[in-house]
Amino acid sequence: MKSMSKGCRMALLWFGAGVSIAEMLTGTYFAPLGFAKGLCAIIVGHVIGCALLFFAGYVGAVSQKSAMETSKISFGVAGSKFFALLNVLQLAGWTGIMVYDGAACADGIFPFGRWLWAALIGVLIVLWIVTGVSRIGRLSAVALGALFVLTLLLCRTVFFGGGSPVFALAQEETMRFGAAVELAAAMPISWLPLIADYTKDSPRPLASSLVSAVVYGITSCWMYVIGMGAALFTGESDIAQIMLKSGLGFAALAIVVLSTVTTTFLDAYSAGISFETIVPRPVGKRVAVVVAAAGTVGAVFLPMDDITGFLYLIGSVFAPMIAVLCADFSVLKSDSSQKRCNVRNAVLWLFGFVLYRISLGWDFFLGNTLPVMAIVFVATVVAGKIFQRTENKRA
Repeated sequence: MKSMSKGCRMALLWFGAGVSIAEMLTGTYFAPLGFAKGLCAIIVGHVIGCALLFFAGYVGAVSQKSAMETSKISFGVAGSKFFALLNVLQLAGWTGIMVYDGAACADGIFPFGRWLWAALIGVLIVLWIVTGVSRIGRLSAVALGALFVLTLLLCRTVFFGGGSPVFALAQEETMRFGAAVELAAAMPISWLPLIADYTKDSPRPLASSLVSAVVYGITSCWMYVIGMGAALFTGESDIAQIMLKSGLGFAALAIVVLSTVTTTFLDAYSAGISFETIVPRPVGKRVAVVVAAAGTVGAVFLPMDDITGFLYLIGSVFAPMIAVLCADFSVLKSDSSQKRCNVRNAVLWLFGFVLYRISLGWDFFLGNTLPVMAIVFVATVVAGKIFQRTENKRA
């Protein structure tokens, strides 16, 4: 890894995060909009989500703190432990979902038994964790290079396979444009509580955060578009059936297994890092292995077919958290890291959480995240300014 620049390592890391079955599966939900309108929603949503992803990574890189450690800036020690616990739980959930999707898709291509595929994927994730981010090196580069070629092959088969042009295959619209934008933004938002775990050690905060957000954003959009185009082209929403109809065979299986491992590794690894915020001891790798194992068990025994509700729940928790952090870090320049708890910001986060849940019933053409975060951001700045003036008068 020493021969590879930090920027290249970050690009590889976030390319691997973006190439996933979950991204393609979510992309199939956009097919009812038709290609042009669906593509617009995907791009707009990713611009919103990746802008937030960039800022979360930048805060971690500048402060040299992990994702959950940065939450201390706004919420204090107890607040950071609260968000770290929620993050560990959602990452365990993501691990299970990713293994479940990967195993179901692999079994659809080569039916050897879903639980066997889940076990195999789980073992590979554990090996990736044990190897470690800094020592994956050439193995990661080779795996991701192969993944890149295979996804190009899938893209070529879907869009240039000789069938009807996807642009002409619009279906009856059953999804609001604003809801589609929110669904596109939800995936990058799901990475908000992770990105600083990987940018915190960067010597170039701006470049590292920008590379991470841009590479992930482009790759994720690509996966969404492949999923949407494949659903339009084949008339299927099942990723395994889409790949079978595309005639990829073993290449499809390689895409499924490799993409699941490279993405889910980040979830399990960051769960370990977040746990160290709760229990300040170097137990991250062991916790990551436990999370990978627990997620694999969950993938075998629990149904995890529809992830939209899970994505919205993550957004409702972490989007208001980042909005408060944005206001404190960039405008108020306040730091509650040494406090037990910042009650004012905790109340503002709760307000944002409730507002986000209510906003799911709105029909705003730019989705829910942007207006909710704008409201929480402004409320945090106003409350902070009033508090600062009161403190100054007392002094």
